[in-house]
Amino acid sequence: MNNIVVLISGSGSNLQAIIDACSNGVIKNSQITAVISNKENAYGLERARAANIEAIHIAPKQYGNREQYDDALAERIEQFNPDVVILAGFMRILSGDFVRRFKGKMLNIHPSLLPKYPGLNTHQRAIDAGDTEHGTSVHFVTEELDGGPVILQAKVPIFANDTVEEVTARVQKQEHAIYPLVTQWLAEKRLTMIDGKAVFDGEILPPQGYAAQ
Repeated sequence: MNNIVVLISGSGSNLQAIIDACSNGVIKNSQITAVISNKENAYGLERARAANIEAIHIAPKQYGNREQYDDALAERIEQFNPDVVILAGFMRILSGDFVRRFKGKMLNIHPSLLPKYPGLNTHQRAIDAGDTEHGTSVHFVTEELDGGPVILQAKVPIFANDTVEEVTARVQKQEHAIYPLVTQWLAEKRLTMIDGKAVFDGEILPPQGYAAQ
């Protein structure tokens, strides 16, 4: 049985998608052993409790700096012997030491078609730029913010007069489909990171990630 640890800061909609995928067999032979949040009132912790998953709050203010917090967070994660570490809306920049500790095991999902729009407010930035296409990217976590090798992307249209809320809903629907899928690939060890590149079924993925033929 593969162990998955999920880090969150907010409502945890992607967490819920992965909980559901574990329970309905989309993610096979895997269990979420812990959900950890830097925010005490994150609704994702309630989602974890409802699914009988250990829900943990680790408060940053208890630590003197980011490195001390990340050390404590990493030690807590390692208590669960994770095969996969999922960032699901975890709104902290992680230290290099933390990232290296879980190198090749840690995934993030970012609401843009990377390398476009790293950072925040991606939907508004895409609308402001007049883009007609937007989307989401699952990638390995490296020391470069939102810069790890892309594994899989999903695209959505942006229509004239779309609001941020409409684009957000469209993107999140795709996120909830592709994040559990990539989680399963990593748990099955079909997916690895070698020399800074994503490798799936022995093939190096292109910069935009896996694309079905």
